[in-house]
Amino acid sequence: VQLQASGGGAVQTGGSLRLSCAASGGIFSIDTMAWYRQAPGNLREFVASVSNGDSTNYHDSVKGRFTISRDNAKKTVYLQMNSLKPEDTAVYYCNAGGHYIGSYFYPTSSWGQGTLVTVSS
Repeated sequence: VQLQASGGGAVQTGGSLRLSCAASGGIFSIDTMAWYRQAPGNLREFVASVSNGDSTNYHDSVKGRFTISRDNAKKTVYLQMNSLKPEDTAVYYCNAGGHYIGSYFYPTSSWGQGTLVTVSS
């Protein structure tokens, strides 16, 4: 599956952005989709996931501010980000086909190219 992320940009603290990740190939409707992010000098970290049944999970740092959703007809997953903070600054990546073991999410090797989000104070 090929993934194309878009929607990043530069905003001020408190602003909003909506990221999109369009998939081609694969069977999108059965895949759990996830967003990760990687800030400079940091490891890539889990942000949110949505299952094929629309069950969602979020990193504690984004709960109440970010919303993940999917449109199977468009083969697209979204990340609505509100009340953005400078610590949200990172390159955001989408991932397809990962799974949970217990409370830990295991991504696959199917990554999009990333989209940069910069939040200034």
